[in-house]
Amino acid sequence: MEAYDWSSVDEFLDREEELEALETWWSDPDRMPISLYGRRRTGKSWLFRRFAHGKPAMVLVARELAPGSQLEEFATKLEPALGVRPVISSLGELFRLLHRAARGQKLLVIIDEFPYLLPRTKAGTTRALTEIAAVMEEERDTSELKLVLCGSLVSEMESLMAERGPLHGRLRPLQLHPVDFGKARLFLPEHSPLEQFERYAITGGMPRYLSALAGSQALRTIVCREILSPNSALFNEGRVVLEQELNEPKVYFALLESLATGDKDSGELASALRSDAQRVSKYLSVLTDMRLVERLLPAGAAETSRAGRWHLRDPFFRFWFRYVLPFQDDLESGTPPATLYDTEIAQTLAEHVGKEFEKFCQHWVRATQSVSRVASWWGPALHSLRRDGVRSTEEVDIVATARGRVTLIGEARWRSKAMDVEYLNEIDTYKLPALRQSELRVVQQPQIMLFSRGGYTDRLRSAAGGRDDVTLVDVADALEALV
Repeated sequence: MEAYDWSSVDEFLDREEELEALETWWSDPDRMPISLYGRRRTGKSWLFRRFAHGKPAMVLVARELAPGSQLEEFATKLEPALGVRPVISSLGELFRLLHRAARGQKLLVIIDEFPYLLPRTKAGTTRALTEIAAVMEEERDTSELKLVLCGSLVSEMESLMAERGPLHGRLRPLQLHPVDFGKARLFLPEHSPLEQFERYAITGGMPRYLSALAGSQALRTIVCREILSPNSALFNEGRVVLEQELNEPKVYFALLESLATGDKDSGELASALRSDAQRVSKYLSVLTDMRLVERLLPAGAAETSRAGRWHLRDPFFRFWFRYVLPFQDDLESGTPPATLYDTEIAQTLAEHVGKEFEKFCQHWVRATQSVSRVASWWGPALHSLRRDGVRSTEEVDIVATARGRVTLIGEARWRSKAMDVEYLNEIDTYKLPALRQSELRVVQQPQIMLFSRGGYTDRLRSAAGGRDDVTLVDVADALEALV
């Protein structure tokens, strides 16, 4: 088998940890196959091709074809390597052929989009996987095959490893996640840290999306071309991802569109969908399994708390369901993407980026301060203020605890306008007292950290300069520090 040659090897970025894991597996005498999976656009194809480069390897890509047609296509692909056209009558026969091709030589075989090879029925899938498991058991000791099964359908790939499934214990999982901000910067070298973070907050760290938003052009220009244009590859991205995995995408679309504008509790979602909470919870459970949504709790709350809110955790989906899906008909009917950007996106983009900025600031506190837990908090305002109808609730972006007590709180704002002293006054007057009346234990003088994309006014700097408990964080420096 000749060495696999990938022409784009010099363009590959990041994924050092995953490559190291794959190389360790390649060197290991263990014959257990790897299950490499992750959502579309996480970079699986580039990763396994980079890994295969220079090794005796072949890549088989499954498509949504009839089983017989797919196996015939694979037979054509395998003929040059085997020197004879094989007869492949079943998946079990395919796996037997691959194992026997690796007798006496180490061979890497990657089957991409493996779930497309499986029958549509549950019984048929079980039979096929049972046959594959039997072949693995029979051929394992006489073959040097290194097999990677890949897939973008996360739920189906995870079901392969289910406890009662035929392949349970026969696959080594390697899930590919979006990259963090530090690694995302590799895709955006021409921009400042603040500009890099803005693009990261739209893409959610998905390599394909980062590549689309790379380049020196203005954000407005590149978003219009790569996302808002009806002819762009990402115009229907949310629809394509959901329709691949879900049977009733319309209900899920409605849920995600509601969450795209902000976190909501179960009751608010049920009201928005004009449905009952029990039915909505079933859909939320599926979206949770897909890693698209998560239930957030205020700092210190128990899992059973009713204060939980549902959050659309994928930033690109938040962007797509807020700014693309509701306006697709208009864009396809001739509304210029630039007009939509100016009227809808430019006005609220800071709010969208702010959700990711809050997460980043929490991560920065966790990494740089002596604290054990960091989360946001929301809850009732001071009793007296609620009684007088002045304020009903309070929220704190960052609440950090150590040894069971709140030792640090903070606020994060992604706005071009400089943060003024009013933010500090609000913490002292409303937010900190509300925290003290909650069930959280707060130290006598917690540290206060403020994060502002637009910097700080002289009034705030003067007020903070006279206090030992207040820190104004330089956001550009903080973004650089965690790389």
